[in-house]
Amino acid sequence: MKIEIGINESHREQIAQGLSKLLADSYTLYLKTHNFHWNVTGPMFTSLHEMFEVHYTELATAVDEIAERIRALGFPAPGSYSQFAALTSIEEETTVPNASNMVEQLVVAHEAVVSTARSLFPLVEEAGDEVSADILTQRMTVHEKTAWMLRSLLEK
Repeated sequence: MKIEIGINESHREQIAQGLSKLLADSYTLYLKTHNFHWNVTGPMFTSLHEMFEVHYTELATAVDEIAERIRALGFPAPGSYSQFAALTSIEEETTVPNASNMVEQLVVAHEAVVSTARSLFPLVEEAGDEVSADILTQRMTVHEKTAWMLRSLLEK
């Protein structure tokens, strides 16, 4: 059935492609955060373990919202590790870094998600896609605040 939501098909496809990158970044960050939750050690273990759990729980909800927006635009959402790996701008971590390096990596990853979200604004504004713009604003708010809080842990 034809989709008639006031956004032409070309714009919907371009937005869905951009949101797919945001989904891939968000899911990769979810995996990295969950990995660090499981493997963090050191004097800040309890604080970081609990903080990382809050972060990955929030991200689990976010990836669902982003994927559902892609579907509402009429396109399939990526959902495999290989698709996410091809789309993400976040580096995967395959070792177990120390706690400080975990925090540093998460700051970089949260900032990458913000950059991906911000890069979509001209397109969603041109298309008049307020729903996607709202999702982008919400995601940027969460990730900028999280990056700031994590960065604060690194100050001497």
